[in-house]
Amino acid sequence: MPVVTQVDTHCPYCALQCGMRLSPTTRQGGGPVRVAARDFPANQGGLCQKGWTSASLLDTQGRLTTPLLRRRRGAPLSPVSWDEALDFVADRLRELRADHGDDAVAVFGSGGLSNEKAYLLGKFARVALGTSQIDYNGRFCMSSAAAAATRAFGIDRGLPFPVTDLADAEAVLLVGANVAETMPPFVRHLGRAARAGGLIVIDPRRSATAELASLHLQPAPGTDVALALGMLHIALAEGHIDRDYLAARVTGFDEAWHAAARWWPQRAMRVTGVPVADMRSAVRLLAAADGAYVLTGRGTEQHADGVNAVSAWINLSLALGLPGTMGSGFGCLTGQGNGQGGREHGQKADQLPGYRRITDPAARAHVAGVWGVEPDSLPGPGRSAYELLDALGTDGGPRGLVVFGSNPVMSAPNTGHVADRLGALDLLVVADFVASETAALADVVFPVAQWAEEDGTTTNLDGRVLLRRKAIPAPDGVRGDLDVLNALAVRLGQPASRFPTSQEAAFAELGMASAGGPADYSGISHARLRAGEALHWPVPDAAHPGTPRLFLDAFAHPDGKARMAAVDHNGPAEEPDARYPLWATTGRVLQHYQTGAQTRRVPELAAAVPEAFVEVHPDTAARANVSDGDLAVVASRRGEVRARVRCTPSMRRDTVFVPIHFPDAQRANLITNPALDPVSRMPEFKTCAARLAPWPDLPEGR
Repeated sequence: MPVVTQVDTHCPYCALQCGMRLSPTTRQGGGPVRVAARDFPANQGGLCQKGWTSASLLDTQGRLTTPLLRRRRGAPLSPVSWDEALDFVADRLRELRADHGDDAVAVFGSGGLSNEKAYLLGKFARVALGTSQIDYNGRFCMSSAAAAATRAFGIDRGLPFPVTDLADAEAVLLVGANVAETMPPFVRHLGRAARAGGLIVIDPRRSATAELASLHLQPAPGTDVALALGMLHIALAEGHIDRDYLAARVTGFDEAWHAAARWWPQRAMRVTGVPVADMRSAVRLLAAADGAYVLTGRGTEQHADGVNAVSAWINLSLALGLPGTMGSGFGCLTGQGNGQGGREHGQKADQLPGYRRITDPAARAHVAGVWGVEPDSLPGPGRSAYELLDALGTDGGPRGLVVFGSNPVMSAPNTGHVADRLGALDLLVVADFVASETAALADVVFPVAQWAEEDGTTTNLDGRVLLRRKAIPAPDGVRGDLDVLNALAVRLGQPASRFPTSQEAAFAELGMASAGGPADYSGISHARLRAGEALHWPVPDAAHPGTPRLFLDAFAHPDGKARMAAVDHNGPAEEPDARYPLWATTGRVLQHYQTGAQTRRVPELAAAVPEAFVEVHPDTAARANVSDGDLAVVASRRGEVRARVRCTPSMRRDTVFVPIHFPDAQRANLITNPALDPVSRMPEFKTCAARLAPWPDLPEGR
């Protein structure tokens, strides 16, 4: 077998999926492979600090290499053989199903899993376990954007155009997206807009991205709908809307305008705090530009009215004639590495592969035929992510949970409560490569392979399917996720052939299951990807070149038209009061990723940002009797988080910011609000009422 000298692959972190080249090395420190950037459209030869240091994860201290089992409650996790761990889990799953029904066991997945893993995890839940109780952490990330895009355009693909199209635009509006820190190479695509004075950022913070902007709008947290309505009002009042486009390609404008008509700019200013002049400038820049895009991120989506917020920005972009127009458009910036593919292939509570609805009889029949089961045997929709976690261990709720690639003890809102629910389970099983905060609570931990240790596909933020390539073998004792699913399924009575262990075979089956669905991968193969083809879904047959740009001819509704939704501002689920006078919002920093389970183990990244901080205006800090560098507590009605004070003059005086990456008493999600969007079931991560106080002098009582 030839010796591998270098492998072209993709970064294990965000959905930009930067191209990189790995070369095995024997050097000490920095990991078993050498990372080099390569010229790939998404990153154009650049990497961020996380990407450059990603090889450190492969032999990080604390890497799990043997299964762990907790033999009784309160006992420590101890190393055991794979057979003992798998037999234990299969026996307990059978017992729980026999005693409490199929829905007594649940599955929790991840937007970080490959397409193959996400697909087989959904199949495992519905066929091997027979449970409806499956959801994933992408519910906390992209669900509001997906629901709004599907409602408006008939299909959800985060960016329905190649990310490289942005480089030709004179104006780009980023709403709640801090790309300079979350995906730094993305900034390379914004150069023309920045030079033309058309880079517009909407964010309550003066983020690193806002520092690059020509215009920064700084609304109060939770007021994005009001801001978008005010800007739509300006667009119509000043004659910027594209009436020919609306007549030909859009329905629902009259209803949407009826809502926006009540949001004259001065009213929007009173609610949001954004000057009318800045709203007008933003609309004029978009309307006058030679190419304009509106892009949303988590800051506008992670709210109890997140679907309406995204719909409001879609309405503005439709009024200006941007979506489905060459050189302009609307898109949502996917966060997790496979956040796009992870939401397409069946690990969501209401979904089957290919972006099919689980309640659709035709979809059920098609997928059941591929799986070799009866359609009636497939369960219906289950609970969404937070509702699933909230029900664990309760009467009528799941008694066992199997987690692949997720860390809900850190990522869920109101996480103190979620930890209690996990502790009430009869069985908690976690598959991971490090002992995450969730794995530390588990009864069984399976050590699984990492990104550079196996092949597999991901789908990046613009719908391009990519092949991550194996560069090195996994450590002795470590298995792939597909091997684990196969071994459990066989022990639960399934034929081994139903759960392939080859990523390529799993992908081929995924293609068959997705055929004819909105996200049709049936014409994609590992072979085509290895050959270097650029394939954006849908790809309905092996001769199809892919679909880099959706909607140029028609939107994906039966009449070919986009839908504007009549939305109104409702505000956050809770308001500040005398006890909790501030808004608290959360987000990421450049050096860390998601819950930090990976990046906190990279010495360079941990040294750069070693602990949580609370960003606060100096006047707000003084009123709370804290100073720059002090330890402080941010408290809400649900809990409190400890953080180091950073006085930042650009912060709003009514707002504090805490990053999400740190464990224990520094968990930002101890304070976040689990209020859910009624459509997407997205929790309200970005806004909660809070107060700031010195540590440890927090007044008693929440």
